[in-house]
Amino acid sequence: MPLSLSDPTWYPIASSEDLPFRHVYQGQLLGRELAVWRADDGNVNVWENRCLHRGVRLSIGINEGQELKCQYHGWRYANQSAGCTYIPAHPADAPSRRIENRKYPVREAFGLIWSAANDDQPFAPFDGAQGEDWFPLRPMPVDAAPEDVVAGLARLAPDDQPADLLPGMAVRLGAAVFFVQPVDAGRAVIRGLLAGQPHDAMAALRHHNETLTKLRDRLERAAARKPAPEPLQPVFEKVSAELSTMPDIAVPRGNTITVVVKRKWKSAEGVIGFELADRDGRYLPTFQPGAHIDVHLPNGLVRQYSLTNGPGDLNSYVIGVKQESASKGGSKVLVETVREGDVLAISEPRNNFPLRRDATRTVLIAGGIGITPLLSMARFLDKSSLKYELHYFTRQSERLAFSSELDVLHGSIDRHVGLGREAITAKVAEVLGPYQFANHVYICGPGTMLEMVQQTASALGWPDEAIHFEYFQNDKVIDASSAFDVELARSAMTLHVPAGRTILETMREAGLTVPSSCEQGACGTCLTGVIEGEVDHQDVYLNKTEKASNTCIMTCVSRAKGPRLVLDI
Repeated sequence: MPLSLSDPTWYPIASSEDLPFRHVYQGQLLGRELAVWRADDGNVNVWENRCLHRGVRLSIGINEGQELKCQYHGWRYANQSAGCTYIPAHPADAPSRRIENRKYPVREAFGLIWSAANDDQPFAPFDGAQGEDWFPLRPMPVDAAPEDVVAGLARLAPDDQPADLLPGMAVRLGAAVFFVQPVDAGRAVIRGLLAGQPHDAMAALRHHNETLTKLRDRLERAAARKPAPEPLQPVFEKVSAELSTMPDIAVPRGNTITVVVKRKWKSAEGVIGFELADRDGRYLPTFQPGAHIDVHLPNGLVRQYSLTNGPGDLNSYVIGVKQESASKGGSKVLVETVREGDVLAISEPRNNFPLRRDATRTVLIAGGIGITPLLSMARFLDKSSLKYELHYFTRQSERLAFSSELDVLHGSIDRHVGLGREAITAKVAEVLGPYQFANHVYICGPGTMLEMVQQTASALGWPDEAIHFEYFQNDKVIDASSAFDVELARSAMTLHVPAGRTILETMREAGLTVPSSCEQGACGTCLTGVIEGEVDHQDVYLNKTEKASNTCIMTCVSRAKGPRLVLDI
């Protein structure tokens, strides 16, 4: 039967020993080159062997433990999902979730790494595989058609014990089973397993290597007398430049993932941790450090929570929820009502607080529950061996959340407990120091603390583009007393926004589908360009420079200062 690029058969493509710590192995199957690598958590990845940017082989990339980094322009891809997590040319943007390398199914069994062209057929061990302690033999590359290699292996059997041909280009010869890995139409690799552990491993390896070497020489001499077969031609899907440069901010509500609460625990006094896993056991979508998810609660509310996960950690998402007596029903429902085993709906991760990895100095400043996105950032920086310092401020030591996770990090982790407002300001000024080129600070915590750190950094000469922050909520009193018109340039519509109604609500009432999330001016999901008119900014998402530019607006809370706004929507 001729080889097919869509062949669903599982073939061995590498030995387990081919994947040592932090190595990337170049495999081949059915005309395709594969980048095969083991992450630090033990997961084996089999991907198309090319970076989606310029097509450079990922097999010459850098295995960083939970991410694979392309050597050419530094694009990084996550363990398990193969989603792009960082693009150095756009360090301030979170890559689009649509940038994801092609993955192939993978299993590790009997000392071999197995893969297939697609997932059409579940992995099943070969007949007689169970109950044996298999010893892998050295692979033997052969420049001959895979079908001819199978026939050649079968002819090695003695006359009184004919070969047993197994499904999937496999041949059983007594106590040994040989598998033919179809590299291409005219190339193959023989991989063998010996039943039981030999008394003299080196002698067994030498014996089978000599036998297979003689077979290889015969097969290659015969292949040289035949016309060369036409190589298989795999098709590669291109990734447009637009996908590589556009941050993926606007995601409509309704695109949800069903998860189960795998674990719920007390992380600190007043902080409850939740581990959320896919209900069917699949890995979850790629995220970048600083990302958050929407959690759809049983009472109908939707609330945003930052992910604390490290790179490539996609078996579950971990969030921290603050117990608040003044909660309007979000945190209260999660803490008091949701239990382990309950099912929830969440959004795919979004990132309005992306981490740059090109800084010469990275400072992370957390207040209270603001540790959650910064813990994720610290974990990413840790795995990439990049220098950083994390300063965690709390009122009491009992309120230090995720302490065990912080304890295993290798960066500079400083906990500041029980400081008063003036002492915190002085410590922040000491920590930051005067601005130097390529320094970046990331802040998350209570609104008053964020404003204090921003003011302190500005006074020390830190530019706005070096100060990154994320508010969990907008504590400002919103003035919705004005009325005005908005012209939607691309929609060719003019709408009147009455007092007491937001631009976002008015657009929805007019039948427009407009993405949003927190709807209080904190998350950045409803960010919209401004063409004409002066904006009355009432959000906490934009920095001072962005507000002064008058080029964008958060339609959920901000309004027009004059009678008219023209929006790029």
